[in-house]
Amino acid sequence: MTRLLTRSATGQEITVYTTFSSGPRRPDDLDGPEQFHVVLLDNGRSGMLGGEFQDMLRCIRCSACMNHCPVYGAIGGHAYGWVYPGPMGSVLTPQLIGIDAAGQLPNASTFCGRCEEVCPMHIPLPKMMRHWREREFERHLSPAAVRFGLGAWVFFAKRPQLYRIAAGFGAWLLRRLGGRKGRIKRLPLAGGWTAWRDLPVPQGRTFQQQWATRQGARP
Repeated sequence: MTRLLTRSATGQEITVYTTFSSGPRRPDDLDGPEQFHVVLLDNGRSGMLGGEFQDMLRCIRCSACMNHCPVYGAIGGHAYGWVYPGPMGSVLTPQLIGIDAAGQLPNASTFCGRCEEVCPMHIPLPKMMRHWREREFERHLSPAAVRFGLGAWVFFAKRPQLYRIAAGFGAWLLRRLGGRKGRIKRLPLAGGWTAWRDLPVPQGRTFQQQWATRQGARP
């Protein structure tokens, strides 16, 4: 486990922060503690046993999921607001402080699956983030704006032709707003992003348009 930890994180043979404790001083030892105490801080982890999040207890904190997460790479660790950032933090933090206080974390994921793919312990992180999303939805903790946005997306997603028209128009409008610089400094409903960084405009055609062209080019 010690070698696996650093190979998955930094590619080293062994971590330089490993501590080996041998217990209290033995009769023939020249120095050492007279007593040795181990304090295990549960902090809600035993509540994960036998449940949907039990696999999270296998985490060895190697940070491989963070090294490959596109969301973590874009916003950094401080944006997660607590001790554990990245995909593993998005699963563990709601268990420790509650989904009502950390509901935004499991929602900050594209579900690309790279975190599960590189995890040396094969922890199904995307599946567990979906479980948290389900619990948040059941308790109606999502902001009204988020629920409205999802409802609007569902409306268009059920109507493919209308979805393609709206996506094409949205891409065209964003390119116009971006101008020659190709980025947008302020955008309604996207203040959480544009308050700290510019929003790049879409490049080229939509995915549906590119897919149709690719399918038409095949024999």
